[in-house]
Amino acid sequence: MKLAERTKEAGYRRIRQTLFGVESFIQRQVWPARLALVAAGLAVVILLGAFFFRYGSKLYRDWHQTRLLQQAGSMLQQGRFNEATRTAREFLTQHPDSLPALYVLAETAEKQNLEEAISWRGQIARLRPKDPDSQLNLVSAALRFGKLDLARKALDQIPANDRDRPAFHVVAGWLACAEGNFAEQEDQFAAAVKKEPKNDLYQFNLSALQIHSSDAQKKANARENLERLSKLVPYRTGALRALLNDAVERNDLSAADDYAQQLQMSQEVTFGDYLLCLNFYRKLDEKKFRPLLERVKPFAEKNPSDLASLMEWMSKNGLTTEVVRWIEKLPAKKLTSPPTVVAVANAYANAKNWKQLERWTRKGTWGESDYLRLAYQAFATRQSRENNPDKFDKLWRDAERSANGQPERELVLARLASKWSLEKESEQLWLHVAEDPPLRREALDGLHLLYREDNDTGKLYDVLRRLHESSPNEAPITADLARLGLNLETNVDRSHDLAKEAHGRAPNQINCAVTYAFSLYRLGRSAEALGIIQGLSDHQLHDPHAAVYTALLLADAGQIDAAKEYIAAANGGIYPEERKVLDEAKTRISSASVAQSPAVSPVPAQLNPTPASTPSP
Repeated sequence: MKLAERTKEAGYRRIRQTLFGVESFIQRQVWPARLALVAAGLAVVILLGAFFFRYGSKLYRDWHQTRLLQQAGSMLQQGRFNEATRTAREFLTQHPDSLPALYVLAETAEKQNLEEAISWRGQIARLRPKDPDSQLNLVSAALRFGKLDLARKALDQIPANDRDRPAFHVVAGWLACAEGNFAEQEDQFAAAVKKEPKNDLYQFNLSALQIHSSDAQKKANARENLERLSKLVPYRTGALRALLNDAVERNDLSAADDYAQQLQMSQEVTFGDYLLCLNFYRKLDEKKFRPLLERVKPFAEKNPSDLASLMEWMSKNGLTTEVVRWIEKLPAKKLTSPPTVVAVANAYANAKNWKQLERWTRKGTWGESDYLRLAYQAFATRQSRENNPDKFDKLWRDAERSANGQPERELVLARLASKWSLEKESEQLWLHVAEDPPLRREALDGLHLLYREDNDTGKLYDVLRRLHESSPNEAPITADLARLGLNLETNVDRSHDLAKEAHGRAPNQINCAVTYAFSLYRLGRSAEALGIIQGLSDHQLHDPHAAVYTALLLADAGQIDAAKEYIAAANGGIYPEERKVLDEAKTRISSASVAQSPAVSPVPAQLNPTPASTPSP
């Protein structure tokens, strides 16, 4: 090999060695750094992965849950209630205290008129105990489904500083209405109007109530408001109904005719409105009544419920004979199923056609109203010539069993028993029905009437006590309880307190005023008692019951002639316990009469001697 070539080869070797050394150096220096970077990158990736796994899944869940709630809300707005409920329930399984989900469930239940709305509203109120609107929504839901005790309890939970809001007064007013306390209802509705006088709904609620007021000014204001509201679409039909009833009560033929025509032309007219118009023409215009009745009959025949309603209306308005004749002309298929089959039985009962009623109750498809078939059959058996008591008892017990302990059915039976003067049967039914809060007021009123007619003052006092407990702000009931307690000398101290309370609530109400005056008299404060009586009108005091206590106070004050006038006014239609008070007044009058008579000497008067002649001087 040539020297030049060897030299060149050696140079290549050195270059390769040098390059290999550089490469080795780079590998020794750069790869560890690269590995560190890769490791760091991997660590970042792992950390990011963990972050996104943890928080990304949470974000996804939150997004998914938000989407579920949005879907549920959208379904609710679209009226897809079952889907909205299912979606909200799915969300609620993971988040039991989700307010949005509970709101959706409450709204869907209310729109479908489902009682479970109370449960959802209750959970919302539990989560928001200081929110008055949540409590008011619970009260409203409870009222809708007749849970009056729950409604009252929820209303009492609202703090005092939130009780002056219009919404509170409106809800409190409807609760008072459900409890039968119409005076309290009026006060609450009036308070709502005072807070928001331009709110037409509040004005309508109050006016529809006050159109029946005994206060002439309130009645006039209500009439004026309803006239205005009858021009507004949302309130037109309701206002016309109230105005028509008012015109009929006032015997204003022209106004009633006008309202009746407007009501019949309303787009929201119901079959009940036709009955309202019939009621008007029946009372005030016989010439228009007959043609309208004949026009309504074919319309009623198209719907079993309307047919039954018209038959019931005719029976209540003295047209039972016409109902029976109409029944004979109608096709059997229109009469043999509820509710018409019940209306037919009622017509036969009102007509006292016991044989026909007994035959009628042996047939037909009564369905869930079969308990009424048995009740009418029992009554027909009792009223028939045979009058088999054992058969009646068996049929009536069968009717009660068929009612199956359902308060609504027992209520219907109780009404029939009261109407038919079945005292023992009606008492037992009213006592059962009184355990159900929504029906309690009517049941207690039924018992009150029953015990008052029987003069069973012990049971009457107990019923009045229960009425006062369920409606403590109703002044006339409070006064009745107080006066009976004073007469029976039962819970005397409490009775005095109640008398004062009732007078404080309604000082111008005759029952409350007379009761408080009687209470003051029994406490030895006769002058104050007389002052209360003297502040009342003569017309009010001539009510037989008020006259009893007026006579006593006047006799005690020595106003004998005036007391005698009220003795005469009190002689008819008073209660046995009031008879004792009247006897006390008569005794005082007798004692006063004796005291005012001239004194009679116990020694016989001697005749005057004949005058002697004057002696002559």
